[in-house]
Amino acid sequence: MSTVMLRRGVAALGMSMAAAACQATEGNGLGLYPDGLENFLSGALPPSGVHTLVYAGGGQYDKLRDNDGKHIGPPDFKVKFGAVVPRVVWVTPHTLLGGQLAFEALAPLLSVDVRAGGQTFSKVGVGDLVLGAVLGYHHSPALHSAFGFDIYAPTGQYDRNNPASLGRNVWALQPVAAVSYAQPVGLNVDVKAMWDIPRRNDDTQTRSGQALHADYAMGWGLGNGWVVGVGGHVYRQITDDKGPNAGTGKASSLAIGPSLRYANDKGLMITVKFQQEFHVRNRPEGQQLWVKASLPF
Repeated sequence: MSTVMLRRGVAALGMSMAAAACQATEGNGLGLYPDGLENFLSGALPPSGVHTLVYAGGGQYDKLRDNDGKHIGPPDFKVKFGAVVPRVVWVTPHTLLGGQLAFEALAPLLSVDVRAGGQTFSKVGVGDLVLGAVLGYHHSPALHSAFGFDIYAPTGQYDRNNPASLGRNVWALQPVAAVSYAQPVGLNVDVKAMWDIPRRNDDTQTRSGQALHADYAMGWGLGNGWVVGVGGHVYRQITDDKGPNAGTGKASSLAIGPSLRYANDKGLMITVKFQQEFHVRNRPEGQQLWVKASLPF
């Protein structure tokens, strides 16, 4: 239920600038997951079978914020990324604890460009693999929920001296809970909440702090498969970093922007979200555009 290393280029920036000590989560403030990625119907598991989804998007970060929200860092700081992330979900015919049992795998394909302090770095390739298990519940035709966990595996290329690295070099566990309320005509509300529990980065001997965060979407169904509204994310780091690269504060951010969904009766669903981050503390600030497509076979 999550993608992963789409912001790994940002994730090493703190090591290349004097402002690094102000950034939480191993010197940079970014977590395991690209916040705001999910959109409408994030808590509704599809019927039994194998389903393919594709996330695609990009964004940029052009500011670093300290614990007071002040802009810090070099004037030429900028990170741009692009991503295509296939996600395969196998919804089994079995139930456990009253819910549909499902498994998933994600493998992000990334392009990262970093500029800071007069230096530039670029990388293209495969990021860290994500494997997960899910239990899905359908409480009514409109109300759905899902509970599970994702495991982040350090399979992507990593170099502690390269801020455009495609992997984070840590194992991590992420419990997930999501709920969706969807009316063809009327209110649509979705929340996907996550808890990041990273292990230690053995190359830096640093363990990033745990974090609670959520993606959200709220809109109005217009009929004929269309929903329009807003969406974004909320992020809060809840424990301190530990180790030589530990930051001096906890990271946080909010984001909001327009959101759109289209679905038809043949299984095609497309969502689009643009979000602008604000109230950012101890991490980079930017904007992202995400498209999610569920493809029928």
